[in-house]
Amino acid sequence: MEEVLLLGIKDKQGYLSFWNDNISYALRGCILIELALRRRIGIVRDPGRKRLPLPERMVTVLSTRQTGETLLDETLKMMKQTEDAGEKMGVGTWIDLLSGETWNVLKIGFQLKQVRERLAKGLVDKGVLRTEKRNFLLFDMATHPVADAHVKASVVNRVVALLTSGTTAVPPSALDAPGVQCRVLRAVCLACTAYTASVLDNAFGRLGYEEREAAFGRCDEILGEFGTWPFGGGGGPEPKRKPRIAMGSAGVDVGRESIRGLVTAVRSEAVGGDEDAGFELVAGVLEVLSKLDSLL
Repeated sequence: MEEVLLLGIKDKQGYLSFWNDNISYALRGCILIELALRRRIGIVRDPGRKRLPLPERMVTVLSTRQTGETLLDETLKMMKQTEDAGEKMGVGTWIDLLSGETWNVLKIGFQLKQVRERLAKGLVDKGVLRTEKRNFLLFDMATHPVADAHVKASVVNRVVALLTSGTTAVPPSALDAPGVQCRVLRAVCLACTAYTASVLDNAFGRLGYEEREAAFGRCDEILGEFGTWPFGGGGGPEPKRKPRIAMGSAGVDVGRESIRGLVTAVRSEAVGGDEDAGFELVAGVLEVLSKLDSLL
């Protein structure tokens, strides 16, 4: 969540684009992804679930152990209380409720408040951002310019490395620090959620026009492969952009080979293969976010 927000924040001004309607919804999806990667939630292991679209498959709490992150623990507690009350809800429904996208007045309390501000304050506490007051004509607003440019640069470098790789093997420069759980899937989720949150272009400042278009096309394809279950099934949405095909010296489609390498690496991180409840939930979230423009 913090990395997606960091990509969206303007370095010197310290705020997000006023025209970005996607990031709030995408951040709620990131919360579910983070809980799934930490093995706190997953998809209910019901054989009949495969008849349902991914976004409609029921979410269950696998562990109530605290994460130490307020937003994550608040969401986890809410999910557990709902489940204990005898109600289970699908992936898409949870993202809608956490975002406040509901007409049901009984569900309004599920909305997570001030997610962007709370994430920004967390980054301030970590020394990544700082807080300033800026005057916007009629009112003053707290902004959060970047204080540690190296942290943001490392996030940008990882995203760019993943989306411009010309090899089948996942480049180490695209991955988080060694020891982090599910490093390859985290790299995929960072790129895909940044793309659906409309902040990915902020990572491409140093790329030329052709490289930017190729990177966007690559991310679209990755989202299509990982927004389906099992991963790599190719059942995701049609790409929004027509990808520019880059061929290697042997006439190999470099982009496709790189994505196949990603799928293989992520599958090796799964627990129980295609029965990994957490990874299946991640696929469901990515499918929901892939349709974000039409939802909003």
